Amino acid sequence: MRRISSLSEFRHSQMKTETDWKNPSIRSEAIVTKIDFKKTKKNLFAPSSRDFSLVDVPEMQFLMIDGMGRPGTGQQYQQSLEVLYAVSYKIKFISKAALNKDYVVPPLQALWWADDMDTFVRREKDAWKWTVMIMQPDWITSNIYAEAKAAVETKKDLPAIPKLRLEILHEGLSVQILHIGSYDDEGPTIKKLHQQYLPENGLRENGKHHEIYLGDPRKTAPEKLKTILRQPVRRIA
Repeated sequence: MRRISSLSEFRHSQMKTETDWKNPSIRSEAIVTKIDFKKTKKNLFAPSSRDFSLVDVPEMQFLMIDGMGRPGTGQQYQQSLEVLYAVSYKIKFISKAALNKDYVVPPLQALWWADDMDTFVRREKDAWKWTVMIMQPDWITSNIYAEAKAAVETKKDLPAIPKLRLEILHEGLSVQILHIGSYDDEGPTIKKLHQQYLPENGLRENGKHHEIYLGDPRKTAPEKLKTILRQPVRRIA
């Protein structure tokens, strides 16, 4: 799946801004511990790659942008990712400077759906709809979000920024698995999840297909890329 090739460029561009960003006037003298949510929330970010597993996904807040059409090479998708990373890193810098709380910006995530969900198995990408998103710490307020968005908006021409929002997502009971391999090889696993695992375990879909991108396609061979595939579910009465 080519969508991550483009988003990876945005991700590393924004990561470079973190290294370059310096402002002595607001730098704290205290030692700040940088939180890595992939380590502190292992149940959400480190599922097995061998078997499907159930997880209770708590309420979390995300920066989100909706769109539709082919990801990766699409201009709408690329513009959305640029906004997500620019504002996410600005929020991180404000958090460190104003609250003395530093953290690793969480990985990119996306919700995917279509009028016919079999398009995911067939990889008919033009029919896909999506919400790209990055998790934000629970101490980030709407005021901090507004400050970061306004700061980015005054410095960059970002066509997708009016679409950006800060929203709570609570998926609850979900099934997930770690997919190792090319994004275009996800189809059989998704098919097995929906057509075999869910009915055999008395479960039904209760939300949108969710992916969390842990791999870096610029540095990792396609067969070694890591993506969490997650599906919110409910038990059939």
